[in-house]
Amino acid sequence: MLRSCPGISRSLGRTVASCRSLHTSAGAWNYKSNVNLHNIYPQSDLDITKPQEIPKTEGNNFSGYIPMDKVQLTYSRSSGPGGQNVNRINTKVDLRFHLASAEWLSPELKEKLATKHKTSITSNGFLVIRSDKTRSQQLNVAEAMDKLRHLIYTAAFVPPPPAAEDIERARRRHEASTRERLRQKKSHSITKQGRRAPELS
Repeated sequence: MLRSCPGISRSLGRTVASCRSLHTSAGAWNYKSNVNLHNIYPQSDLDITKPQEIPKTEGNNFSGYIPMDKVQLTYSRSSGPGGQNVNRINTKVDLRFHLASAEWLSPELKEKLATKHKTSITSNGFLVIRSDKTRSQQLNVAEAMDKLRHLIYTAAFVPPPPAAEDIERARRRHEASTRERLRQKKSHSITKQGRRAPELS
Protein backbone atom coordinates (compact mmCIF):
# COMPACT_ATOMS: atom_id res chain seq x y z
CA MET A 1 0.00 0.00 0.00
CA LEU A 2 2.91 2.32 0.76
CA ARG A 3 4.35 1.67 -2.70
CA SER A 4 1.15 2.89 -4.31
CA CYS A 5 1.20 6.07 -2.25
CA PRO A 6 4.67 7.59 -2.53
CA GLY A 7 3.63 10.75 -0.72
CA ILE A 8 2.63 8.86 2.39
CA SER A 9 5.78 6.73 2.34
CA ARG A 10 7.96 9.82 2.08
CA SER A 11 6.14 11.49 5.00
CA LEU A 12 6.46 8.34 7.12
CA GLY A 13 10.13 8.13 6.29
CA ARG A 14 10.67 11.69 7.46
CA THR A 15 8.73 10.95 10.67
CA VAL A 16 10.82 7.86 11.45
CA ALA A 17 14.04 9.75 10.73
CA SER A 18 13.00 12.60 13.03
CA CYS A 19 12.11 10.12 15.81
CA ARG A 20 15.48 8.43 15.44
CA SER A 21 17.30 11.74 15.67
CA LEU A 22 15.24 12.64 18.75
CA HIS A 23 16.01 9.38 20.58
CA THR A 24 19.69 9.47 19.72
CA SER A 25 20.15 12.96 21.13
CA ALA A 26 22.06 13.27 24.37
CA GLY A 27 19.20 14.51 26.53
CA ALA A 28 16.55 12.00 25.46
CA TRP A 29 17.99 9.08 27.41
CA ASN A 30 18.58 11.18 30.58
CA TYR A 31 14.89 12.01 31.06
CA LYS A 32 13.27 10.69 34.28
CA SER A 33 9.64 11.16 35.18
CA ASN A 34 8.36 12.20 38.58
CA VAL A 35 7.29 8.62 39.34
CA ASN A 36 10.70 7.21 38.54
CA LEU A 37 12.06 4.61 40.97
CA HIS A 38 15.04 6.76 41.93
CA ASN A 39 12.78 9.74 42.62
CA ILE A 40 10.39 7.77 44.85
CA TYR A 41 13.06 5.66 46.59
CA PRO A 42 16.40 7.49 46.31
CA GLN A 43 18.30 4.78 48.23
CA SER A 44 16.89 1.84 46.25
CA ASP A 45 18.87 -0.34 43.88
CA LEU A 46 17.63 -3.01 41.46
CA ASP A 47 20.86 -4.97 41.70
CA ILE A 48 19.88 -8.08 43.69
CA THR A 49 23.51 -9.18 44.05
CA LYS A 50 24.43 -6.03 45.95
CA PRO A 51 24.50 -6.61 49.73
CA GLN A 52 21.74 -4.68 51.43
CA GLU A 53 22.47 -2.58 54.50
CA ILE A 54 20.42 -3.66 57.49
CA PRO A 55 18.55 -0.69 58.98
CA LYS A 56 19.30 -0.03 62.62
CA THR A 57 16.85 0.68 65.40
CA GLU A 58 17.94 3.48 67.69
CA GLY A 59 15.97 4.69 70.69
CA ASN A 60 12.25 4.77 69.98
CA ASN A 61 12.76 4.86 66.20
CA PHE A 62 11.91 1.35 65.03
CA SER A 63 13.25 0.64 61.55
CA GLY A 64 10.71 -2.09 60.80
CA TYR A 65 13.41 -4.72 60.27
CA ILE A 66 12.82 -8.05 62.05
CA PRO A 67 15.57 -10.68 61.55
CA MET A 68 13.92 -14.01 60.78
CA ASP A 69 16.79 -15.95 62.33
CA LYS A 70 16.11 -14.28 65.70
CA VAL A 71 12.46 -15.37 65.97
CA GLN A 72 11.02 -18.85 66.43
CA LEU A 73 8.11 -20.06 64.31
CA THR A 74 6.10 -23.12 65.29
CA TYR A 75 3.09 -24.52 63.44
CA SER A 76 0.06 -26.42 64.66
CA ARG A 77 -3.46 -27.36 63.58
CA SER A 78 -5.95 -24.52 63.38
CA SER A 79 -9.30 -24.65 65.11
CA GLY A 80 -12.68 -23.85 63.62
CA PRO A 81 -14.26 -24.73 60.27
CA GLY A 82 -12.15 -25.52 57.26
CA GLY A 83 -12.94 -29.04 56.13
CA GLN A 84 -10.31 -31.73 55.79
CA ASN A 85 -7.62 -29.11 55.15
CA VAL A 86 -7.68 -28.20 58.86
CA ASN A 87 -6.92 -31.79 59.86
CA ARG A 88 -4.07 -32.24 57.38
CA ILE A 89 -2.04 -29.01 57.36
CA ASN A 90 -0.48 -27.11 60.26
CA THR A 91 -1.57 -23.58 59.41
CA LYS A 92 -1.66 -21.99 62.87
CA VAL A 93 1.50 -19.97 63.54
CA ASP A 94 3.13 -19.18 66.90
CA LEU A 95 5.83 -16.51 66.64
CA ARG A 96 8.03 -16.00 69.68
CA PHE A 97 11.33 -14.45 70.63
CA HIS A 98 13.19 -13.77 73.85
CA LEU A 99 12.53 -10.12 74.60
CA ALA A 100 15.41 -9.45 77.00
CA SER A 101 18.06 -10.85 74.62
CA ALA A 102 16.67 -9.32 71.41
CA GLU A 103 19.66 -7.38 70.08
CA TRP A 104 17.69 -6.00 67.12
CA LEU A 105 15.59 -3.91 69.51
CA SER A 106 16.78 -0.92 71.49
CA PRO A 107 16.67 -1.05 75.31
CA GLU A 108 13.97 1.64 75.30
CA LEU A 109 11.70 -0.41 73.06
CA LYS A 110 12.28 -3.60 75.02
CA GLU A 111 11.32 -1.85 78.26
CA LYS A 112 8.16 -0.41 76.69
CA LEU A 113 7.16 -3.77 75.21
CA ALA A 114 7.72 -5.50 78.55
CA THR A 115 5.51 -2.94 80.29
CA LYS A 116 2.74 -2.60 77.71
CA HIS A 117 2.42 -6.25 76.62
CA LYS A 118 3.30 -8.12 79.79
CA THR A 119 0.28 -10.42 79.35
CA SER A 120 1.78 -11.75 76.09
CA ILE A 121 5.14 -12.59 77.71
CA THR A 122 5.69 -16.05 79.14
CA SER A 123 7.40 -16.85 82.43
CA ASN A 124 10.59 -17.57 80.46
CA GLY A 125 10.60 -14.07 78.95
CA PHE A 126 9.33 -14.98 75.46
CA LEU A 127 6.94 -12.64 73.67
CA VAL A 128 4.37 -14.84 71.89
CA ILE A 129 2.16 -13.84 68.94
CA ARG A 130 -0.35 -16.24 67.41
CA SER A 131 -2.09 -16.15 64.06
CA ASP A 132 -4.70 -18.53 62.63
CA LYS A 133 -6.77 -16.05 60.63
CA THR A 134 -6.43 -17.86 57.31
CA ARG A 135 -6.01 -21.46 56.17
CA SER A 136 -2.63 -20.63 54.59
CA GLN A 137 0.57 -21.08 56.56
CA GLN A 138 2.42 -18.38 54.62
CA LEU A 139 -0.37 -15.82 55.09
CA ASN A 140 -0.50 -16.53 58.81
CA VAL A 141 3.27 -16.03 59.07
CA ALA A 142 2.89 -12.69 57.29
CA GLU A 143 0.07 -11.69 59.63
CA ALA A 144 2.09 -12.66 62.71
CA MET A 145 5.00 -10.54 61.48
CA ASP A 146 2.61 -7.66 60.82
CA LYS A 147 1.19 -8.02 64.34
CA LEU A 148 4.68 -7.90 65.80
CA ARG A 149 5.56 -4.77 63.83
CA HIS A 150 2.30 -3.16 64.95
CA LEU A 151 3.08 -3.95 68.61
CA ILE A 152 6.53 -2.42 68.31
CA TYR A 153 5.33 0.67 66.43
CA THR A 154 2.56 1.19 68.99
CA ALA A 155 5.00 0.91 71.88
CA ALA A 156 7.48 3.24 70.16
CA PHE A 157 4.87 5.92 69.44
CA VAL A 158 5.37 9.09 71.45
CA PRO A 159 2.42 11.49 71.21
CA PRO A 160 3.38 15.02 70.22
CA PRO A 161 2.98 17.78 72.80
CA PRO A 162 -0.35 19.62 72.63
CA ALA A 163 -0.43 22.85 70.70
CA ALA A 164 -0.99 26.19 72.40
CA GLU A 165 -4.43 26.46 70.78
CA ASP A 166 -5.49 23.10 72.23
CA ILE A 167 -4.30 24.09 75.71
CA GLU A 168 -6.22 27.36 75.54
CA ARG A 169 -9.33 25.59 74.28
CA ALA A 170 -9.17 23.09 77.13
CA ARG A 171 -8.72 25.88 79.67
CA ARG A 172 -11.78 27.71 78.36
CA ARG A 173 -13.86 24.56 78.44
CA HIS A 174 -12.79 23.89 82.04
CA GLU A 175 -13.69 27.42 83.09
CA ALA A 176 -17.06 27.21 81.34
CA SER A 177 -17.87 23.88 83.00
CA THR A 178 -16.85 25.29 86.39
CA ARG A 179 -19.10 28.33 85.94
CA GLU A 180 -22.02 26.11 84.88
CA ARG A 181 -21.50 23.85 87.90
CA LEU A 182 -21.50 26.83 90.30
CA ARG A 183 -24.59 28.27 88.60
CA GLN A 184 -26.50 25.02 88.99
CA LYS A 185 -25.37 24.72 92.61
CA LYS A 186 -26.59 28.23 93.38
CA SER A 187 -29.90 27.63 91.60
CA HIS A 188 -30.42 24.42 93.56
CA SER A 189 -29.65 26.26 96.81
CA ILE A 190 -32.21 28.98 96.01
CA THR A 191 -34.81 26.33 95.21
CA LYS A 192 -34.22 24.60 98.56
CA GLN A 193 -34.46 27.93 100.40
CA GLY A 194 -37.82 28.58 98.75
CA ARG A 195 -39.17 25.26 100.03
CA ARG A 196 -38.53 26.12 103.67
CA ALA A 197 -41.42 27.04 105.90
CA PRO A 198 -41.58 30.71 106.90
CA GLU A 199 -40.15 31.51 110.31
CA LEU A 200 -42.63 32.95 112.84
CA SER A 201 -41.30 35.79 114.93
